[in-house]
Amino acid sequence: MSNLTNIKKEDRIIVALDVNTFDKMKDITLMLGDSVFFYKVGMGLFYSAGNQTVAYLKEAGKKVFLDLKLHDIPNTVEKSIAALTELGVDLITVHASGGRAMMEAAIRGATMTAEKLKINRPKILAVTILTSFDEKGWEEVGGKTPIKQQVLHLAQLAKGAGVDGVVASPQEAKSIRQVCGETFEIVTPGIRPAFAQVNDQKRIATPAQALSDGASRLVIGRPITKAENPQMAVQCILEEIRGN
Repeated sequence: MSNLTNIKKEDRIIVALDVNTFDKMKDITLMLGDSVFFYKVGMGLFYSAGNQTVAYLKEAGKKVFLDLKLHDIPNTVEKSIAALTELGVDLITVHASGGRAMMEAAIRGATMTAEKLKINRPKILAVTILTSFDEKGWEEVGGKTPIKQQVLHLAQLAKGAGVDGVVASPQEAKSIRQVCGETFEIVTPGIRPAFAQVNDQKRIATPAQALSDGASRLVIGRPITKAENPQMAVQCILEEIRGN
């Protein structure tokens, strides 16, 4: 893995395409134009519009974070990651709670397929604890340790399994960076610039704070896509993270 300090500022922002049709996705990308280079395709869009979403973005010269949060037995995840690797995406997510064997299978599926097709292997990211959880909600699903402690445990498990990084809230980024090192990707949703509403996420931070605490990339959706002037919103965020 390479050091992450040389990531271009423009590649630190991943815009979440939280829509459910190809046409809506296309409208957002055309609206943002050359101001954005990295997009997240999540379950809602991918399950509705399929592979054409990724094909369109790649043909437009964009990078793609395919956020499907795979969580199944190792063999199923290995085969699924192999199929998704063929799409040429840049990042793919699995759930860290799927365990070491499942995460190792994900890396194996991506590596073997990339080598076979002679393409770059997508980075595999392990989702720790969803940013919609607060401590009360975490306890309701049986969480026995504080969220921050569990996130750190899952991040260390993921690194030991050989995945490239994790998805975690910005509130855990600093501790993950300290124990997992400078080459480990930390992708953080729950990013809310000063001008944006909090909405439904609980564990949030500003872009500058998240990067300062160790995040390598920021996933930002509504503060950009629902802004009165989306391109201006992107520029405001880029100004905010200047120097990080």
